[in-house]
Amino acid sequence: MKPVHVALAVVVAAVWGVNFVVIDIGLRDFPPLLFSAVRFLLAALPAIFFVGRPRVAWRWVIAVGVTLGIMKFGMLFIGMHAGLPPGLASLVLQGQAVFTVLFAAVLLKERARRAQIVGMVIASVGIALAGLDSTAGTLAGFLLVVGAAACWGLSNIAMRKAGPPDTFRFMVWVSVVPPVPLALLSVPFEGWDADLRALQHLHLSSVGAALYVAWGATLFGFAAWGYLLRTYDAPTVAPFSLLVPIFGLASAWIFQGERMTVLTFCATALVIAGITVGMLRRTKRPTQHEIDRATVTAAAP
Repeated sequence: MKPVHVALAVVVAAVWGVNFVVIDIGLRDFPPLLFSAVRFLLAALPAIFFVGRPRVAWRWVIAVGVTLGIMKFGMLFIGMHAGLPPGLASLVLQGQAVFTVLFAAVLLKERARRAQIVGMVIASVGIALAGLDSTAGTLAGFLLVVGAAACWGLSNIAMRKAGPPDTFRFMVWVSVVPPVPLALLSVPFEGWDADLRALQHLHLSSVGAALYVAWGATLFGFAAWGYLLRTYDAPTVAPFSLLVPIFGLASAWIFQGERMTVLTFCATALVIAGITVGMLRRTKRPTQHEIDRATVTAAAP
């Protein structure tokens, strides 16, 4: 890769890693489901008026919108609101790589490679250690984020079936799906009064957080990542996604003083090692099918 493209890949990983701290800031003022609805509303509007149609079947736009936008981010935001720290959340969410391989085997009848099986076992041990590192007050948050990782795995399968020629355009249209359902869910579960109070008393920090997760993590992140995937094959680009939990943990430590325990370090090492092992391939030119399989593991938080 050219140095400028390496720098761009690192910047995207940093934007996605810091995103977890920004989400935590936004959750101080917004109820989680409402915050997720606002995030996707800002990502969809006004972009849909400029990008053109998604050029895939609408059922796949809806499928990814539901599994990724409503289920994955709804559970992630609720899990973090329940107390799971942003750095640990950025690590646990990487379990999506394990779920993606499992769902591909069950739903697509794809046989996992030996390296993928070994990698899944190693990463799963790391996720389990992360769970042990959760205090009693964040156990519910941990389980919710594990559920979010599973939903991300489902959305990866749906995105692979969709095969969008333009990931950025596809994600803009996917962002149209979640806002209304999330807002409607927020009313009974979080309360109309809480939603109205959050919207009436917006702080600069909450507005900035919403704009960052919508325009920075979603629009810029997917646009830049999609450009890199169009320029290089996925096995070249995908490993940079391993930097996301590193930036997530580092930013949580720097900006919020999140405690880094021995278990956290061990869990981080195991998860990253497991995903790395799962990416190992024989020395040969990757087929298009292999490129497609690697692409789905590299998506924004």
